Amino acid sequence: LAATIKARWICEQAHQQLKEELGLDHFEGRSWKGLHRHALMTMIAYAFLQHRRLAHAARKKKNQRASASTNHARS
Repeated sequence: LAATIKARWICEQAHQQLKEELGLDHFEGRSWKGLHRHALMTMIAYAFLQHRRLAHAARKKKNQRASASTNHARS
């Protein structure tokens, strides 16, 4: 049950970010094709930003481990 609740929360956070930060809710067109394109571009932007965030977090974590091992070696 806890895993389901966590998955739902993650999904809700992603949807909120898509609407607030990336403009998913700003579509004012009239066609299904236009809505589909808008949603697709929003999802592509979201995937790109998530990739950048995860890469940055991984580099930061790697740098922290490297500096910690350097400090430990100096002691």
